[in-house]
Amino acid sequence: MPFFSVCVPPSYKEVLRLDKYIASLPIDMNRSKLKSGATEILVNGKKQKLSFKIKGGDKIDIQWEEKVPEFIEPENIPLDILYEDDDVCVINKPQGMVTHPACGNWNGTLVNALLYHLKKESIPLTEDSPLEERRPGIVHRLDKDTSGIIITAKNRKEKEFLSAQFSSHRNITKDYIAVCFGRPHKKSGIIRTKIIRDPRDRKRFKAVDQTYPDGKLAVSTYRCVSCYGEYSLMKIRIYTGRTHQIRVHMKYINCPILGDPIYFKEDKKFPSATLMLHARHIALPVNEDGKKLDIKTPLPERFKKIMKILKRDFKKSILPEEKD
Repeated sequence: MPFFSVCVPPSYKEVLRLDKYIASLPIDMNRSKLKSGATEILVNGKKQKLSFKIKGGDKIDIQWEEKVPEFIEPENIPLDILYEDDDVCVINKPQGMVTHPACGNWNGTLVNALLYHLKKESIPLTEDSPLEERRPGIVHRLDKDTSGIIITAKNRKEKEFLSAQFSSHRNITKDYIAVCFGRPHKKSGIIRTKIIRDPRDRKRFKAVDQTYPDGKLAVSTYRCVSCYGEYSLMKIRIYTGRTHQIRVHMKYINCPILGDPIYFKEDKKFPSATLMLHARHIALPVNEDGKKLDIKTPLPERFKKIMKILKRDFKKSILPEEKD
């Protein structure tokens, strides 16, 4: 449990230290664990110490570093391999798989599966191990609930080359598909904002104007393929690689992605929908000799099921192209 939030009931009348209040809750978190593992403590969005006196109505957010295991182990997890040679392995990552080990997810990740597939040994870890040692072969990532194409490097030279490509984004084409709730104002467009961490909820990010003093530039383009009632099938291309970029940008244009547990409320028509975002296509050079890959995945089953219902219940409509 690397992160949790709790709101002190407004009726709470006691004046109590934050650590004592957390220890009194029915969760597996005592004062000793808080003191040794907490990396950030926020009360109403501001950093505070464990000795801070809480009161009714306070919102508490705590993040901590779990004990790092001694090894990252190879695990026999099936992989949907789209392409492989001596330098790269391109994988169709399933929804629900974490890309690399980190707090709260030290096993069952794509890295664990790759170590087994490539017949690699366990990777020793310490609490001071650099992040790169926890992410062998990983040059980019997808959110846990985003499915689709990930390209991984099988040697140091290739990892350095691909990392440079993803850092610049100049020679890479990355296309996604999404089912969104809402219709965009225009059939296609470019979204250019900065992205910052939401000051009211550190698990979320938000798009802000480019003139905002903080944040990182994020650029995406979208094209609405078709609409079905209030739902839209979108193609999205990204030109930067910010955390939650597509999810935040779709929310920004009032077309949040169906099934998004962070940026969209539960949908009445599809209450059990999971995140309807899939990295469907990638094209990029993969070595200094000029070799290029251009790979596309099939439509995931969860998309087929949702689209079948939308086509059954709504008449398909196409937004008109904007006139010059």
